[in-house]
Formats: sequence, structure tokens, C-alpha cells
Amino acid sequence: MEIKVLGTGCPKCKALEQATQNAVAELGVSANISKVEDIVDIMNYGVMRTPALVINEKVVLSGRVPTASELKELLTKNQ
Repeated sequence: MEIKVLGTGCPKCKALEQATQNAVAELGVSANISKVEDIVDIMNYGVMRTPALVINEKVVLSGRVPTASELKELLTKNQ
């Protein structure tokens, strides 16, 4: 699974990145997590509000940090 956290480095972006790493570890799934901070790259995904989460090149969340259970559900649904 390819996961990208889109954000310019704000506290919410960092929180989403950490929460994503925790959820992947707890679920035991194999995933490559990367951080995209370039505003042009972020806009190429059509994202207007960060943080955003992209799983396998599909934007699944934008503009907020989800709860841990919601994040696990997103990861499970989009494997």
C-alpha cells in the first residue's frame, strides 16, 4: 500500500503523519508512507485544505485529522 500525507509542515500535518504511522503499525499492514510538502504537488491532487491523506493515489481525507478508529477504517477499506 502506498500512503502519502499531504501537508506543508503545520502541526495538524505532522499529527496526521504520526497517526498514520501508528495506525499502520497497529493494523500490521505493509505500507510505504511518505510526506508531500511541495504546494504544487499537493495542488496536483486537487487538495485545497491540508492535511490530506492519499492511499494508492486516491485522496481519501482532506482538511482534518481523523480519529484513530476512523483512520484505521480508511486504511482497511482502501488497501
